[in-house]
Amino acid sequence: MKFARWFRFLLLLLIIPAGGFSQSDNTKMNQFIDELMNKMTLEEKLGQLNLPTAGDIVTGEPRKSDIAGKIVAGKVGGLFNVKSVAKIKALQKIAVEESRLGIPIIFGMDVIHGYESVFPIPLGLSASWDLELIEKSARIAAEEASADGINWTFSPMTDISRDPRWGRVSEGSGEDPFLGSAIARAMVKGYQGNDLSRKNTLLATVKHFALYGAPEGGRDYNTVDMSRIRMYNEYFPPYKAGVDAGAGSVMTAFNEVDGIPATGNKWLLTEVLRNQWGFSGFIVTDYTSIDEMVDHGMGDFQAVSAMALKAGADMDMAGEGMLTTLRKSLDEGKASLADIDRAVKLILQTKYQLGLFADPYRYLDEERSRKTVFSPENRAVARKVAAESMVLMENSAGILPLKKSGKIALVGPLADTRENMPGTWSVAAVHANAVSLRDGLSSLEGVEVLYAKGSNLTYDVDLENNSTMFGRSLGRDDRTDAEMLEEALNVANKADVIVAALGEASEMSGESSSRTNIEIPEVQKALLDGLLKTGKPVVLVLFTGRPLVLGEEKEKVQTILNVWFAGSEAGHAIADVLFGDVNPSGKLTMTFPRSVGQIPLYYNHKNTGRPQYNKEGRFEKFRSNYLDEWNEPLYPFGYGLSYTSFEYSDIRLSASQLKGDETLQATVTLSNTGKYDGAEVVQLYIRDKVGSVTRPVKELKGFQKVFLKAGEKQDVTFEIDTELLKFYNYDLEYDWEAGEFEIMIGTHSAAVQSKSVQWEK
Repeated sequence: MKFARWFRFLLLLLIIPAGGFSQSDNTKMNQFIDELMNKMTLEEKLGQLNLPTAGDIVTGEPRKSDIAGKIVAGKVGGLFNVKSVAKIKALQKIAVEESRLGIPIIFGMDVIHGYESVFPIPLGLSASWDLELIEKSARIAAEEASADGINWTFSPMTDISRDPRWGRVSEGSGEDPFLGSAIARAMVKGYQGNDLSRKNTLLATVKHFALYGAPEGGRDYNTVDMSRIRMYNEYFPPYKAGVDAGAGSVMTAFNEVDGIPATGNKWLLTEVLRNQWGFSGFIVTDYTSIDEMVDHGMGDFQAVSAMALKAGADMDMAGEGMLTTLRKSLDEGKASLADIDRAVKLILQTKYQLGLFADPYRYLDEERSRKTVFSPENRAVARKVAAESMVLMENSAGILPLKKSGKIALVGPLADTRENMPGTWSVAAVHANAVSLRDGLSSLEGVEVLYAKGSNLTYDVDLENNSTMFGRSLGRDDRTDAEMLEEALNVANKADVIVAALGEASEMSGESSSRTNIEIPEVQKALLDGLLKTGKPVVLVLFTGRPLVLGEEKEKVQTILNVWFAGSEAGHAIADVLFGDVNPSGKLTMTFPRSVGQIPLYYNHKNTGRPQYNKEGRFEKFRSNYLDEWNEPLYPFGYGLSYTSFEYSDIRLSASQLKGDETLQATVTLSNTGKYDGAEVVQLYIRDKVGSVTRPVKELKGFQKVFLKAGEKQDVTFEIDTELLKFYNYDLEYDWEAGEFEIMIGTHSAAVQSKSVQWEK
């Protein structure tokens, strides 16, 4: 390194405190960045807006990669999905020691639900309803990823979705804005902690802004069209919660909003995000979403790149449109230097806050990596979180928990596949380290496991190939379906109980994995039917990244345990639940429909002027219902069983009439009336009976996860204030309105008791 660069490095260490960036030291930060920007050429500024793909760095030598020359020229602001201390250190060294100004690179990764210690997919995480555990999962992910040199994660995904045909429901927290907001806050806090300059933190990214979870037909990347009142009340809250929690970056969505693609939508990115919500971090586009505005019909590549910049986007992921076209747009008066400087300053501020100017190598510690990544302690937490996420959907015959003795027939295409256990978007996972269900059951003493695959994932070879990408193959068996079924039945007949591991492969959900048929594949249904005909007890262990249509299974199978995709410790965690070492306490955060034709289906819907049919399910003409299907779901939002039983007392209210800013206490006594210790998620819903605009039939407004020993009881109290009554009215003013409110408490959204209060201004 040249002497001048060494001198500059020493100067930086004097300017920036050794402990990293202090939030109170904005003046010093701004002075440093202003001085740096005064030295930057236009090309170097545009380089900071450029977030290219890792390209050949993933498999090759960083110094010899195509990207190295761009880094030297100051044309790279960040890189993503590069893994390993050695590679990241080599790339950072090029940036700091060989580029003219030595500006460090920010390194991002899709750390979505864990790094190498992988936690359940986010939809599964949300089913735990345990904010402390969810935050802890993000904290461990930050510890591990930062130990490997990563300092930026593209998480949490805060998109609300009510359509399980959309594959990316697996990456979100379900259908409810209140729960989604609480999880967004927990995830941001877990990633970022209280001080971004600490070397064990990750910059969080709230995504995908906005409305990405509501595509027409559930088809990924498709058109979104909704009213602003629905945006503000139902879809915006989790994004805003993540921003309010201090997330340092926001990622744009692929879809359009009000006819303008989100990546080029100034109302969305500037008016709402910055002006209304006060977001002060930087905005990164999703992968090539600037380029894709050409296909949206917004103009040529140069035009859409300028459009994104002017709308408020700051960093261009993978497209390089800002790098290659903005000079021409600037010369032609189609872009402004002020917008470029705005974006550059925000990115440099983030690097400063992360402590990269003080020490570009602060995240690169091979010793910490060896001790932290995939440590026994982290795996133990992953196992606990996985078990907490599982939802017992049926257990009418009391087959579960199983006894740790005898013979178990483990059958199904998902029974022995380590590659599928981490679930979709687990890019840092080492598949060989994951624990399959067969691994987990085989590790138990006193249990003899007899295994047969039983069937392939699907009859359709092409569909199976498309559903097992990225090294997630199930190893398609070349035997005939009849041969595989015969083997499974032979194994089943030798066992005391059958565990059927069926459902989706991990890549049947996730990005670009929309499905029109969300049932269990037919070949697996045939296998399940054969197993049931043996007369042996059958436990369906359901692997899925989305709500499925399970009408046939509910009718035929007495025991269903939904395990989602539970992460690197999946097999052990499933065994923990199957054998009662953990009593399941997960609750659904998305409604499971009876049929695809009901979709979108969600609990917090509005009433019509002709409300749906009567409670008995009989069809009534001229009501809002179907000729051929009930309106009710198969499994409602908030649903989940336990090995024990819980009883709720009547609701006790501290008052029946309130005024102004008074607080209402709503209390129930929860009793564990069963034989097992267990946890119950007590859920609070409120209905605003009369409003200036139509209001939902109920809205989740609180929840508490309560652990009780067998025979124990406990009072559970919710504090309700007017903040919980607020909503956006027709003029998009956020306030509450006086009137009658129905207070509901229960075990899930369709099993509540209620009392009414009158609340005046």
